[in-house]
Amino acid sequence: MAQEPKAEIGESAPGSLPAQQPATMPASETHIAFLYRPVPAPSSYDAEADPEDLGVAGARMAVKDNNSTGRFTKQTYTLDEVALEEGKSAVDAAKELAGKGVKYFVVALPSAELLAVADALKDDGVAVFNAGAPDDSLRGADCRINVFHTIPSRAMQTDAIAQYMTLMRWRKIFLIVGPSERDKAYAEAMKNSARKFGLKITAEKPWTFGPLMKARGDTPTRAEAMIFTRGIDYDMAVVADEEQDWGEYVPYRTVDPRPIAGTAGLVATTWHPTLETWGAAQAQNRFRRLSGRLMRPLDYQAWAGVRSVGEAATQKKTTEAATLVPYLVDPAFNLPAYKGVSLSYRPWDHQLRQPIIVVQPKAMVSVAPEQGFIHQRTPLDTLGTDQPETTCKFK
Repeated sequence: MAQEPKAEIGESAPGSLPAQQPATMPASETHIAFLYRPVPAPSSYDAEADPEDLGVAGARMAVKDNNSTGRFTKQTYTLDEVALEEGKSAVDAAKELAGKGVKYFVVALPSAELLAVADALKDDGVAVFNAGAPDDSLRGADCRINVFHTIPSRAMQTDAIAQYMTLMRWRKIFLIVGPSERDKAYAEAMKNSARKFGLKITAEKPWTFGPLMKARGDTPTRAEAMIFTRGIDYDMAVVADEEQDWGEYVPYRTVDPRPIAGTAGLVATTWHPTLETWGAAQAQNRFRRLSGRLMRPLDYQAWAGVRSVGEAATQKKTTEAATLVPYLVDPAFNLPAYKGVSLSYRPWDHQLRQPIIVVQPKAMVSVAPEQGFIHQRTPLDTLGTDQPETTCKFK
């Protein structure tokens, strides 16, 4: 378990509550709030449980980065960490902070809570950075003018997988779909990506065998569970298991030897411990020194939200939200983020454009957008919903 770092100048103590802050914020100090729900205690079968400081550690590193630059621009940043215990209202916590003058919120919450926070703060002139909800609807019919997305949409993730399949000439997909609504949403995104890139879903079947990865008495092979892969013509099986209940059971248990992708096997994500190019090795080492563990995708997504504020403030020479929030979608804004290109927010849905890392558990495999996928603005816009297809009408 990672040891929580001690608070330093420009940071609130880990786990501190907003009530411990002064009634109003000093004008020279910019507060950035991080709202999240603590990670549940891991089950005995979970070999790679989420760390207690998941996401928080990334936000802490970003505040340090902001303050390093802020020394030269006379800008100081503080992180307000709000751990929402069971029954605690995210809206109440956000409104309390906004009442004290906080203008920037990084949120690692499900889509319903994210929307509730955004709507509660719609008249406060704030920016809400979505670090944890990949729902395509948040970039579409449910988009909000004050929300910016640092986590890739499901469409971006499945587009990255589809581009790699196209590159490898693996054109036939066997889609295996879990029972949860999140699983079904991932499967729908994969279907859209298949159509977009000319791939064919030759078979689609629901997973009906329960959470085999969580069955303590499970045997090494369960032929009765995997026999449903027999007789299907496919190049790659794509599993849709966002709950992480059964997807890891599929690799090496199909009747025919085939690669696995989706939420298990070959995965599309924002960050991976083996990413070392473009200055990422330096970021990996700094994060490890600060947190005592490896950086995970949610850490990177939280880091990107906090750094978006710091980078915009450096470029505009002010921390005033009235200037910075609209500047985030200005063509001049760019965020250096260890991805080989500067990142920016799409003006039509506020999604952060970024390369997507395509990985297996222990190694990077590729980076999307793949070579050969072109776009009139930037190849990054080949991933996810492009402007002509968007259904976003900001509220």
